[in-house]
Amino acid sequence: MKVQMLDLSEQYKIIKHEVLQKLDEVMSSSQFILGSYVKQVENNIAEMSKTKYGIGVANGSDAIHIALQAAGVKAGDEVITTSFTFFATAGAIARANAVPVFVDIDPITYNIDPSKIEEVITEKTKAIIPVHLYGQMADMNPIIEIAEKYKLHVIEDAAQAIGSTYKGKQVGEMSSAATYSFFPTKNLGAYGDGGMVVSNVENLAEQARVIRVHGSKPKYHHHVLGYNSRLDEMQAAVLSVKLPHLPIWSEDRRKHAAYYTEKLNEVLGDRVVTPVEIEGNYHVFHQYTLRVERRDELQSYLKEQGVSTMIYYPIPLHMQPVFKDLGYKVGDLPETEKAAQEALSLPMFPELKREQQDYIIDKIKGFYLK
Repeated sequence: MKVQMLDLSEQYKIIKHEVLQKLDEVMSSSQFILGSYVKQVENNIAEMSKTKYGIGVANGSDAIHIALQAAGVKAGDEVITTSFTFFATAGAIARANAVPVFVDIDPITYNIDPSKIEEVITEKTKAIIPVHLYGQMADMNPIIEIAEKYKLHVIEDAAQAIGSTYKGKQVGEMSSAATYSFFPTKNLGAYGDGGMVVSNVENLAEQARVIRVHGSKPKYHHHVLGYNSRLDEMQAAVLSVKLPHLPIWSEDRRKHAAYYTEKLNEVLGDRVVTPVEIEGNYHVFHQYTLRVERRDELQSYLKEQGVSTMIYYPIPLHMQPVFKDLGYKVGDLPETEKAAQEALSLPMFPELKREQQDYIIDKIKGFYLK
């Protein structure tokens, strides 16, 4: 048996007719830039996030950069974030000519450890970016408390966590802004790139709207330095079809995660540490990520057996060559560095079959119990 990390073909079969109908509507209308579907998706995702404003942009990386710029982050400012995330988080900070300041993670959730934040705050600190990794929101209450104490912005990187909640609060509801990615592999994925900023802060949202169209308002009048980063109308049409399915797809992911956890915990004990959903959270399992002994050996073995896996993320950002001038060294963020050596993500998508899961589980058991 072969099991892919992600298989979008089954999902497309379900929504194919409606997707093609919507795309035909867009092409027939000839309204390709910031049309009615962009507005619809902006409104619907903002409403889902319990925010007033949604600003569709070209991709999730731009969403973070635009949110930072709209929040007033400037050259030389410092932005605190996690090192255990995709490059786009810190890349957006650097693109804003600000300085990423990395802190360690909570080893249980892989999210930023709020207890580590205050010790790195300086007079240059302007914002905090918690990343809701693998589909579970970070511990937001203490982060918001710290931000209010020091008058900092909080920009949530929710690229992997659309639809997740924290103590009944939605992504974006508690912060200055939150950012989404609609890259095809995401829980709500387009058929190309796409992203969004959501916010309850009117001035920030208005700035984001201006920045995404070259900093122009009105047209041809440029008061800020923006760039071209708009959510494509055809991608918005695809998202308009997918969005109503998202709650069901999230529940399917949660069921698959529960089954993995139940079966793996039966016999493997400490050799395989399954994900933990913190009480009060709603985890949407963008990834199902284990901590495992002999991680690289296990990955190679599963590949031989036809099972795709991924390592998110093998090199923490504070150890990336592009950030060497920041002066971090091995041992500075021990929990992050340990997770980078142990984390392994298994196939996870709503259409994953039980027999596929059983095959994966059987092969993992076989590796450790042989």
